[in-house]
Amino acid sequence: MIEPRVLPPGATLGVLGGGQLGRMFVGRAREMGYRTYVFDPDALAPAGTAADRFMHAPWSDRAALAEFAAACDAVTLEFENVPADVLEFIADYSIVAPAASAVRVAQDRLLEKQMFYALGIPTAEFAPVCAHADIPGAIARTGLPAILKTARLGYDGKGQASIASQADCEAAFRLFGEVDCILEQRLALHKECSVILARSADGSVESFEPGENVHHGGILHTTLVPARIPNETTFEAIRLAERIADALKYVGVMGVEFFVTDDKRLYINEIAPRPHNSGHWTRNGDTICQFEQQLRALCGLPLGQPRLLVPVCMINILGDVWPEEGEPDWSAALALPNVCLHLYGKAEARPGRKMGHINVISCESEDEALAIAESAWLLLQRREPPPLNP
Repeated sequence: MIEPRVLPPGATLGVLGGGQLGRMFVGRAREMGYRTYVFDPDALAPAGTAADRFMHAPWSDRAALAEFAAACDAVTLEFENVPADVLEFIADYSIVAPAASAVRVAQDRLLEKQMFYALGIPTAEFAPVCAHADIPGAIARTGLPAILKTARLGYDGKGQASIASQADCEAAFRLFGEVDCILEQRLALHKECSVILARSADGSVESFEPGENVHHGGILHTTLVPARIPNETTFEAIRLAERIADALKYVGVMGVEFFVTDDKRLYINEIAPRPHNSGHWTRNGDTICQFEQQLRALCGLPLGQPRLLVPVCMINILGDVWPEEGEPDWSAALALPNVCLHLYGKAEARPGRKMGHINVISCESEDEALAIAESAWLLLQRREPPPLNP
């Protein structure tokens, strides 16, 4: 294992995964004077076209991984499903952050929930479902309605099913291929929120203002900052997120998702061992963005001190907004005040695929930022938005 050290500009930083998170990290790293090298099995990975070097090879290609790792001073990831054994392999050649031990927990919902339970952090009732025989006991513990989730490889609502009966659970378990799953109690939700934080190898931690999240079809639609939650809930969410990072001895940027129930109680949902979709607002609304914090943690540099500049709303642009022919109406959306467009360089728009996002900053209120963001999203689709308040 290569020990952490300070890496100044000029060093080569590797990224495992070539999606939009990697592309945004590469962009900030290059602005700060670093060289970048991306590894991804997809020849069309958008981060690969933005990096100084790109290695296109499967995760199982140890020779390619060794070549990649030997050329990097430090390596991070942008995709939580990079196999943990890949991180362990690369750690023999280069600094790796976050470590395989932390990523392995985040990749498995059952390990993740068990960690929350051990730390005394409130979470929905849960039970493992690894065989059909587990289902009656799991339902007895969680009650109904519930949610069945695959223990691994689920994101953006994939690998999840709503459960109203034992028959539902049986059918969903079969649909998921009878892989290991977890059954979770369905909570009565008031809001969803998330905390993005950065932690360095020396244990210093900096957290961004929590964001209020709304999902459509299991995919994040908007993040509004500051979140419209009580101050005590804000402070508690940050405290719990930082506690998890410390317990994992985490190095890098982490997203921590929470539920706020109708009775205003806070429950943790899951963690992501990487920058997070709900942190994209930091590119325009804060003194430092999550991708620079990722770089600073990786390179042993002092973390920046996040400060929310103005209320801001991030809204995702999915492939759904593309017409059958042509492009979304960029001009109409960009004619609105304080609209900042970020596209990811993906070759093909498909329904449900994240193609970019818009950040809207507001000098007035978070409600204004949200209204403008929703209007921009409708205008991209050539749909008439409601009038904005003067």
